[in-house]
Amino acid sequence: MKIFLDTAETDVVRKHFKSGLIDGLTTNPTLIRKSGKNHEDVYQEFKDIGLTDISMEVIGSDTNMISEGKRLHKKFGKCATIKVPCTVDGLTACKELAESNIKVNVTLIFSQAQAILAAKAGAAYVSPFVGRVDDNSFGGLCLVRDIAKVYDVHGIETKVLAASLRGVRDAARAFEYGADIVTMPPNVFSGMYKHILTDAGLKQFDKDYAESIKE
Repeated sequence: MKIFLDTAETDVVRKHFKSGLIDGLTTNPTLIRKSGKNHEDVYQEFKDIGLTDISMEVIGSDTNMISEGKRLHKKFGKCATIKVPCTVDGLTACKELAESNIKVNVTLIFSQAQAILAAKAGAAYVSPFVGRVDDNSFGGLCLVRDIAKVYDVHGIETKVLAASLRGVRDAARAFEYGADIVTMPPNVFSGMYKHILTDAGLKQFDKDYAESIKE
């Protein structure tokens, strides 16, 4: 059971990494663009923080994804997990990279069938997009469950990395439904610490402690 952050905000990652609870990181071109930084500078900052599993997205034709994936792996080492889309070109690249002992995260997974193909191509991770599936009136968490079930039946080693999670409840339930890894925005991770009853209990304990030391 692992928790990844989904962000390109290096300062935020640095803060949360100190907790010892963050196992890796996912990001994408949109998040990196919003950061205003070069994507490889962002990857280097994450590596310097101490992250050992960073999904680095590649795009274009299969040959471009293969060459770029190999270049990123050579530059950043074992912390580089190459992120490709679940397309014909993406899975062609996945197979070639996996055969070169490079970890691949196949993203934009919206069906059990896609997850099966990604596993056949040698993906280390598949990323079903829970929130986006929900947006289209289907059950995102049910998709996580269905992928986890077929992998378990056939002894597939590919890990289910639940993505596009918008809230704490979905993040927690993704693990319940069989996800090996859950990636989430920093605000969702921060929300996992919180509960109204914890706050109330802590307030009461602080009050009782303050009164006890007066006695």
